[in-house]
Amino acid sequence: MATPILTIVVPCYNEEEVLPETVFRLSGVLDALIADQLVASTSTMLFVDDGSKDATWSLIERFHAANSFVTGLKLARNAGHQSALLAGLLHAKAYSDCVVSIDADLQDDTDAIREFIVKYREGYDIVYGIRQDRSADTWFKRATAQGFYRFMTSLGVKIHYNHADFRLMSKRTLDNLEKFKEVNLFLRGMVPLVGFPSTQVYYDRKERFAGESKYPLRKMLAFAFDGITSFSVTPIRFVTLMGFLLFLLSVLAGIYAIVGKLLGATVTGWTSLILSVWFIGGVQLLALGLIGEYIGKIYKEVKQRPLFVVEKALNGSAQEQAGSQAPSVQAPAAVSVRRL
Repeated sequence: MATPILTIVVPCYNEEEVLPETVFRLSGVLDALIADQLVASTSTMLFVDDGSKDATWSLIERFHAANSFVTGLKLARNAGHQSALLAGLLHAKAYSDCVVSIDADLQDDTDAIREFIVKYREGYDIVYGIRQDRSADTWFKRATAQGFYRFMTSLGVKIHYNHADFRLMSKRTLDNLEKFKEVNLFLRGMVPLVGFPSTQVYYDRKERFAGESKYPLRKMLAFAFDGITSFSVTPIRFVTLMGFLLFLLSVLAGIYAIVGKLLGATVTGWTSLILSVWFIGGVQLLALGLIGEYIGKIYKEVKQRPLFVVEKALNGSAQEQAGSQAPSVQAPAAVSVRRL
């Protein structure tokens, strides 16, 4: 098997605090993989700036000038984590044999990338990074995340338990993933639909190296709800089932009321009446809201707006683009500077 060209795609949103360490560690990973001839010397990292408001893109440009591993992609606006990740994957597949996606916060184990490559060289097109230890997460986040995976599985969605977006995909996997024209992205559910031989690599999840989480509770819930409604119609079928059960209850209540009337045992009960009205009204609003969610997704899909707009791309090192050796550039602290 020829030595594959690897690109590590890193979506970034306001990651200036952690970015120097991320570049440093991933540079070390690529150096080691190249030294062991597991990947080609032309392998790179692609940092996708998802409309950051801090100095993230400025740092990417500085690293690009000082480190020949670093390339960059700047989106014209904040498109969201999944869209930014997809932008990087589709950009990288044009010149890569395989692509690894990883978040910039360093919670995923960068050392597991070596095992990803080993599995790829064994013939696997998709390698999923599976978290075997989530002790770094809070109890609430751990419980809700695991509950989400179980719930998705119960709905019939093919999703890997405790897997986020830390994975390797081959070029042919990405070629086929590009055929999915969905606007409502949930890559954790889309990638398994591609098929192709896949395997798993287990690793321990770490604490965030620096900065703040870009997924507060509100975004986590919205992301989970998008995943549920994008890959299953079970919730809307549940509404139908609930309506049928309420209909049966209303029939039984009607029979009870008629029998009570005939026996002269009717009792006026305002409390039960009001509670019934509120309950039925709440169920109706819930049903309408759920139906509206699916209609909203259809609305987004039929408009076929682009998921992202690329403003600027940094391809290859600054020295390679110039076609000659450039003078040494002072890199930020803790950054590996290679092939200056």
